Amino acid sequence: MSEPLGVAVLGAGHMGADHIRRLDQVVSGARVAAVADPDSGRAKEAVAGLDGVSVHTEVGAALAAPGVDAVLIASPGPAHEEALLAAFARGLPVLCEKPMVPESAGALRVVEAEARLGRRLAQIGFMRRYDAEYGRLKSLLDGGRLGRPLMLHCTHRNVASPPGFTSAMLIDSSVSHEIDAARWLLGQELTAVSVFRPRPASDAPQGLLDPQFVLFETDGGALVDVEVFVNCGFGYQVRCEAVCEAGSARIGEEHTMAVTAGGAVARDVPLDYLVRFADAYDREVQAWVDATRRGQATGASAWDGYAASLVAEAGVRALESGGRETVEPAPRPDLYAGVSR
Repeated sequence: MSEPLGVAVLGAGHMGADHIRRLDQVVSGARVAAVADPDSGRAKEAVAGLDGVSVHTEVGAALAAPGVDAVLIASPGPAHEEALLAAFARGLPVLCEKPMVPESAGALRVVEAEARLGRRLAQIGFMRRYDAEYGRLKSLLDGGRLGRPLMLHCTHRNVASPPGFTSAMLIDSSVSHEIDAARWLLGQELTAVSVFRPRPASDAPQGLLDPQFVLFETDGGALVDVEVFVNCGFGYQVRCEAVCEAGSARIGEEHTMAVTAGGAVARDVPLDYLVRFADAYDREVQAWVDATRRGQATGASAWDGYAASLVAEAGVRALESGGRETVEPAPRPDLYAGVSR
């Protein structure tokens, strides 16, 4: 493909607007061809100053717009299944933000639809796979120098939760990133989950069970724990430590500028994910554009999206039941054999 990849961006909210900026100003080989959002005013604001972009309120109209070669889905999770299936029907490659589909049944329908096509069209937006620190940890674990991984200790903290954030969303929205990262880093499936709840923090909204401590078991005999705290108040922090038979490795410590003055050292703390993972998002979208222009699909697959939704559902059940819940996936289609994780 010699011409820039024409991308239809679905959703012009916080995430969608940032991807529109990225496609226009950061990524090479692509351009924004169309935008769809139920709020036409928000969509027009997101593409202000961009030439040759059509604005729509309906997904179908955006996918059918002139110059659209591929789709980036950044709309709310419940809208993803319809958009993915519509893109598949047109043979359009897709980069879909997580969750691919919040409910595992819908996620499985997407997997089955893509499998019927006989080729991958979807990449799911688990951007931590493109973060430099996570990449180094993955290479270290794959290299075997530290021996067999025994445990992953993970931390996921946000300054404050948005309005309407529920106790279940701590798992199926926030911890979904750790679910995918654990599967990818370890090369193992998560088979069971338990959720423990300390006394809610005083700054947590009324009724929100925050923080939570989530414990995953894997089919390789490892344990993965996640402290998720979405109203910590002091910053956005994502950390991961791998404990192995011959050593350990930790990422996500102080990776910002340190200023020493007046007898003290001060470090900036990112306030949201678009700051902490800005480079990862840039690399993710560039990799998607490059692969799509070659007629290929890379990164997290639709099967990975389904696996994350399935494990998250088990986590929500564990939160509600107070017990240990197992994960029972459907048979994996041949299309995804050897490509996931």
